[in-house]
Amino acid sequence: MSDSVFVSGLALHAYHGVMQHEAKVGQTFKLDLTLDIDLAEASRTDMLKHTVSYDLVVQTATEAFCSHRYRLVEAAAGAVAEAVLERFLQVRGIRVTVHKPHAPIAATFDDVGVAIERARQERNQERNQERGRG
Repeated sequence: MSDSVFVSGLALHAYHGVMQHEAKVGQTFKLDLTLDIDLAEASRTDMLKHTVSYDLVVQTATEAFCSHRYRLVEAAAGAVAEAVLERFLQVRGIRVTVHKPHAPIAATFDDVGVAIERARQERNQERNQERGRG
């Protein structure tokens, strides 16, 4: 069984995209975050220190998503995942979904976007591989 903390439909205005007008005008993206975290202690103690603050999760995701212009929403989603895993050591993994409902596509659609999952173990293996190269 897995516990989670989630934020759904976080609306953020940013300037991500390949098209030139996306860099100038920007658009509103919606993010869904699901954090894999053991909530057993928090459910027993009723203490914030045994979980994560929704407010700080939103702040971290917002800063990671909006502080840099990405051409690909895949890169923006990855930055959010990295930032959350970096800041909240008790988070074992994260799923970040970025919805781009106003993507410049010549078609009628409800939504497009990407979803990525990152785990703490996966991050540590990538770091170790990078250190081996350097």
